[in-house]
Amino acid sequence: MGDFLPTFSHVQQAATVLNGVVSRTPVLDSSYLDEQCGGGVLVKCENLQRTGAFKFRGAYYALSRKEAVAPFKAVVTLSSGNHAQGIALAGRLLGYPAYIVMPEPVNPFKRERVEEFGASVRIVRTRAEGEVLAQELVHVHQGVFIHPFNDPDVIAGQGTAILELLQAEPEIDVVLAPLGGGGLLSGACLAAHGLNPHIQVYGCEPARALDALLSLREGRILLPHPVDTMAEGLRTSLGEVTLSILQDHLQDVFVVEEEEIIPAMRIAFERMKMVIEPSSAVALAPILRGEPALRGKRVGVVLSGGNISMSDVCSMMGGM
Repeated sequence: MGDFLPTFSHVQQAATVLNGVVSRTPVLDSSYLDEQCGGGVLVKCENLQRTGAFKFRGAYYALSRKEAVAPFKAVVTLSSGNHAQGIALAGRLLGYPAYIVMPEPVNPFKRERVEEFGASVRIVRTRAEGEVLAQELVHVHQGVFIHPFNDPDVIAGQGTAILELLQAEPEIDVVLAPLGGGGLLSGACLAAHGLNPHIQVYGCEPARALDALLSLREGRILLPHPVDTMAEGLRTSLGEVTLSILQDHLQDVFVVEEEEIIPAMRIAFERMKMVIEPSSAVALAPILRGEPALRGKRVGVVLSGGNISMSDVCSMMGGM
């Protein structure tokens, strides 16, 4: 995972490496969202990123960096979501076989995409079992393990999404991003404050997986309990690296109720013609409810991913 905290310069280095590899996703405006917050909203569409989520940025950059540290023959990770897809594609592009350990419950749509990128998938019942198996695979295949979020290089790679947003639209007052393990949000903090220390960065976390907010309040990592949010990508806890960065940089956390998620997905689809997954929709909810802290502000929000099947979209939205 690394023994240092990444900085803005690491985000800049990641941007150089990722230039021409990741998609420079569009930044869109929306008059409807503007009306909801009484200001201006700019949306960074990472749902249009390669593999359908921002995770490819950190996965590719971290794997490329590991090459400079020590030789290895494969890449291993523990993830049942978008990081798994990012590692699978990064491994294929950089010439390493990828071994993905997925704890149950596994989203079949995401598993299929991982396998389409050529990775080998192993399913386990619990995350604890997955951690043991992942280390076995590292040993057997002489591999390197890349954590989904608690890795300085992963964080630096994720920060390039916000770097692009602010390069395109420098006059932003507030940045919103989903909060699960904190990799994207940590990278967002480093990028935003590296360019403008006055930008306020907020995390958006489901009420049914509210461990990050409590961890930040207590200054130690707490496990999410209970975890029954539909935003499956946000069900994990913070890591030591992400906790430290967020303690130093994060303005606050907006708590999002479960009943706010599907309406946010619907707004993205109907108003912006964007398909987003529930984890991504969590970052839109504070805007749609007219959060007072956002009134009159110029807000940048990350649509973090769009990896959801059409059958799930229709089911969630009542057969739309």
